[in-house]
Amino acid sequence: MTILAIETSCDETALAILRRNGSGSELLASEVASQIAEHEKFGGVVPEVASRNHLAQLPRLLERAVASAGIAMDEMDAFAATSGPGLASSLLVGNSAAKGLAIGAGKPFLAINHLEGHLLSPFFGREKIEPNVALIVSGGHTLLVNVRGVGDYEILGRTLDDAAGEAFDKVAKLLGLGYPGGPEIEMRAQKGDAKKFDLPRSMLNSGDLNFSFSGLKTAVRYLLPKVVIPSEVEGSRGESFKVTHRDPSTDARDDVLADLCASFQQVVIDILREKSLRALQQTKSRRLTLSGGVSCNRALREDLRAACQKNGIELLVAKPWLCTDNAAMIAFAAMLRLENGIVSNLAEEIDPNLALA
Repeated sequence: MTILAIETSCDETALAILRRNGSGSELLASEVASQIAEHEKFGGVVPEVASRNHLAQLPRLLERAVASAGIAMDEMDAFAATSGPGLASSLLVGNSAAKGLAIGAGKPFLAINHLEGHLLSPFFGREKIEPNVALIVSGGHTLLVNVRGVGDYEILGRTLDDAAGEAFDKVAKLLGLGYPGGPEIEMRAQKGDAKKFDLPRSMLNSGDLNFSFSGLKTAVRYLLPKVVIPSEVEGSRGESFKVTHRDPSTDARDDVLADLCASFQQVVIDILREKSLRALQQTKSRRLTLSGGVSCNRALREDLRAACQKNGIELLVAKPWLCTDNAAMIAFAAMLRLENGIVSNLAEEIDPNLALA
């Protein structure tokens, strides 16, 4: 079985060709065209710019992938694309292309939920999905999911406002750092004191498994005037801050910035860890999976690994290259669905707000 999949849910144009190889699978080709440089100057993704870039990049990626895989288009067994959630204008590009290829080849089409791609990515290459509690942490989503099998998902908890990755981006902007904010904060946090600033751990004791990160971002904004000199960094309400000690004679800008990043990052990690452990206890599951763009954060991985080892929990983490948006995870989800006899109707529309369950 060979599947060609396209991912264009946001600002990454990606295409992959995956083939089932015995009990595992072989990735014949995987192409990703990043648009970070295009959107960095705007401080975030501009939908119109993203969709135009998808239209320009996709034909080139398709040509390269097919040549790299050494396989003809009529040898594909199915075509798949992300149908949501995501930006409508971006989703339309990849979805329409995959449908056109499926019609032209007379093969099945599979509409794949972007979140399902992340959800299954820790099992990439395996034949079977084992029951688990999944923690998906990305720029747009923070979810805890009880996974019983392919297509059998129960949402245990979700963010009620900002996703964890979104909080990283917004706090990075407050601190005058670059985009995307996650890697910027992680890099500086390595030299900081995570106990320096006492920031709120929102909903940590809410009695449910939901998340909230908007208040944490606001707490950082209100903290800034107390630890910095007004001048350089623009805040969310037009304030201007310079990240340094109030005593301008000291050369400690980097120290304060590192401490702020480390303190913020640790709060996010603490919330994700504690909620995940409670989800495992609630479901009586002995396996936790971690995926999504924020799961590239090494401190988060190490913290969860230590917590799982202490509690006798198996931890499966998606490989870093599968954590950011890619088409390989979409192809893998499509392959598992096709093997379970699940295909999509060509008349099925994209859904920018597509729910996982």
